[in-house]
Amino acid sequence: MKQLEPGIEEITERQIQEMRRQGPPADLVESFALPIPSLVICDLLGVPHADREGFQQDTKVLFTLDAPAHDITNAATSIAGYMRELVQQKRFKPGSDLLSDLIAGGELNDEELTTIGMTLLVAGHETTANMLALGTFALLEHPDQLEELRENPALINGAVEELLRYLTIVHIGPTRAALEDLEVDGHHITKGEVVTISLPAANRDPSCFERPEDLDVTRSAAGHLAFSHGIHQCLGQQLSRIEMRIGFSALLRNFPGLRLAVPAREVPLREKALIYGVDRLPVAW
Repeated sequence: MKQLEPGIEEITERQIQEMRRQGPPADLVESFALPIPSLVICDLLGVPHADREGFQQDTKVLFTLDAPAHDITNAATSIAGYMRELVQQKRFKPGSDLLSDLIAGGELNDEELTTIGMTLLVAGHETTANMLALGTFALLEHPDQLEELRENPALINGAVEELLRYLTIVHIGPTRAALEDLEVDGHHITKGEVVTISLPAANRDPSCFERPEDLDVTRSAAGHLAFSHGIHQCLGQQLSRIEMRIGFSALLRNFPGLRLAVPAREVPLREKALIYGVDRLPVAW
């Protein structure tokens, strides 16, 4: 992940310059938050940049909770077909990317490589894109925290962790089924019953975090569960952290007058998506 930092900084700088060139107002989702992780994951997997619009649209369908079943099936089939073809291309003509390295290892078949590629492609851009946009929205709605971060850029690492805790964009699920009768915190769960784990509730547990409902970029948010826990921790968490650290820092450094271009109530929230965020974030500077 450290080796990817110069490339991420370059991609971020390009998007900043493009925002400057086009001038305000701008949709931060379209011009900044979505392109950066999309382009980074393309470089990591060896996906041509020109193909990103297609998989971005398919991913959006996959994460829409009320999308028709046939649309979800078509989107999943489209991404799988694309990744399967890419794996075959990499077998014939490998490059300097993760898929080519996995193929060179010789331990994975095409089905396994396709599944791994799909997982990384879909999760590797959608989550970070939403954190960049929603995190910026949160900071703009908390000007005291925004100013604290502007005056103390060294707080950025802790601020990223606090935004992850405070926003917890995986706001639905995951679900688990009990393999046996058990008791959890005084609640009896019968074998076979399904439970839903609330990561947002855990990240606002007052026994773990003081004033959990407040956004505080100076606090230690160590122990938050935004990336899950234990063996199920997010595979791409370090990449996401780097992208957010570089992205938020670049925004604050280059646009000291960054502000919402519409009233906050008019920002469309992704309430019907598996990954919480904003559909658009109109900003000016």
